[in-house]
Amino acid sequence: MLDPQSVTAGLVGLISIFIVLSYGKFLWRRSKMPPGPFPLPVLGNFLRFYSDGLLPGLIKMSKEFGPVYTVYFGSRLVVVVTGYQALKEVFLDDGDSFLGRGSQPLIDRLFDFKGLSFSSGDEWKQLRQFSLQTLKDFGMGKKSLEEPILEEAHHVVEHFRSLNGQPVLPSTTFTCASSNIIAKIVMGTRFDYSDKKWMNVLKDSNEAFHIFSSPWGQLYDFFPTVMRCIPGPHRKGFTLLDKFEDVLKESVRTHQATLDPACPRDYIDCFLLRMKQEEEKHHNKTAFNIVNLTTTMLDMFLGGTESTGSTVNYGILVLVKYPELQDMIFEEIDRVVGQAREPRAEDRNQMPYMNALVHEIQRYCDVFPMGFVRATTKDITFHSYFIPKGTNILPMLTTTLRDASQFETPEEFNIKHFLDENGKFKKNNAFMPFSAGKRSCIAESLVRIQLFLFFIILLQNFILKSTVDPKDLDISPAESATLNVPPSHQIIFIPRQLQGGA
Repeated sequence: MLDPQSVTAGLVGLISIFIVLSYGKFLWRRSKMPPGPFPLPVLGNFLRFYSDGLLPGLIKMSKEFGPVYTVYFGSRLVVVVTGYQALKEVFLDDGDSFLGRGSQPLIDRLFDFKGLSFSSGDEWKQLRQFSLQTLKDFGMGKKSLEEPILEEAHHVVEHFRSLNGQPVLPSTTFTCASSNIIAKIVMGTRFDYSDKKWMNVLKDSNEAFHIFSSPWGQLYDFFPTVMRCIPGPHRKGFTLLDKFEDVLKESVRTHQATLDPACPRDYIDCFLLRMKQEEEKHHNKTAFNIVNLTTTMLDMFLGGTESTGSTVNYGILVLVKYPELQDMIFEEIDRVVGQAREPRAEDRNQMPYMNALVHEIQRYCDVFPMGFVRATTKDITFHSYFIPKGTNILPMLTTTLRDASQFETPEEFNIKHFLDENGKFKKNNAFMPFSAGKRSCIAESLVRIQLFLFFIILLQNFILKSTVDPKDLDISPAESATLNVPPSHQIIFIPRQLQGGA
């Protein structure tokens, strides 16, 4: 008969050997990976971020460990890439090695690795190729796309004129305007600013982004298993988007009932037609199904609406904070466009200050400071470190937009970042607010044109002022993590013609 003490001692010995071997394997693997702070069991590097905050903590670590380092979000290993040179290698020089979509618990919960931005492999390739071509067919990158943008901009002007100089929080209007540009292309419709149902959908969406960028959202990304089981605002963040999904699903059903194969009206129609083609070919592994359609629509709306709306809102705050910028742009608008005719995208060639202003607003406001997590598609050696296939890669977009080797005063708003010594517009390769390479934002050209035309039309028509002294106006983000959320300030839109011009 076995001695219980001997059995216990044997089990303890086996467990100890297993722990030692596992720990040794962990140390061996870690020695080949990029450097980084040593993780605690279960917590990972959470305590480092608890004291500094997620975004500042990640930037601080890059100064300690270099442009490529390893960090643990709880038990999830992530290789963080920072700075223009390293990000250029990830996005462009060796882009195919980083084309996978990595794990990011909040995003995974919302999109379940489906849709245009969050799928991988052949499914992602099919959806991206189809979406690029379809959006191009509906005007993306073409002059014809200017018309719906100009139409929406005029609705914005009419709305602010109707306020008769009363202070207003403009963020909701800008968000709705941005959503309408997407809605026109994707759903073939437009929502009025007085549409309470749609405005509530956008309000809930904005609140969800606030929650996801708050400490609650950050906790979810560190400890998703635990956070799924406990109450808190993070749960509300997901339910706030239910109405958005319901609206999109209802639009898909309406399109299915009214589809005319000979005359596709928008992105939904084109997707449904492609679905039918795939069904006729009996392609079982096709990416074209209702789940990918609705998920792609949600992706387009959340990404395009929140990012563009927030950028316009930030831009207005910048112009109010630095009124001398308005004077500079007024002069250029009056000289090149005037106050009577509509601006066009081609005016960029004659408007270096406006073009530089839009670029610097995007750079400085840095709406998406952390790009979406990617994954390596194969075992690679990167910056002399071994990174296995399937490793999560976090590209810190903010670190290229604020790279001191690329921008003279990266922490300050400086329109000269995009102007040469002769006052002409100059490009900067480190300008990557849309990411870069094969996984860059497919709506980049749309957003660029929209921002350019919106700001011109707003400044053709209004002088922008705050209810407080510009020196006292704080434009630092209200929340900062996945999204830099602009603060809420009341703005006064004063019609320029009442001032006798600029």
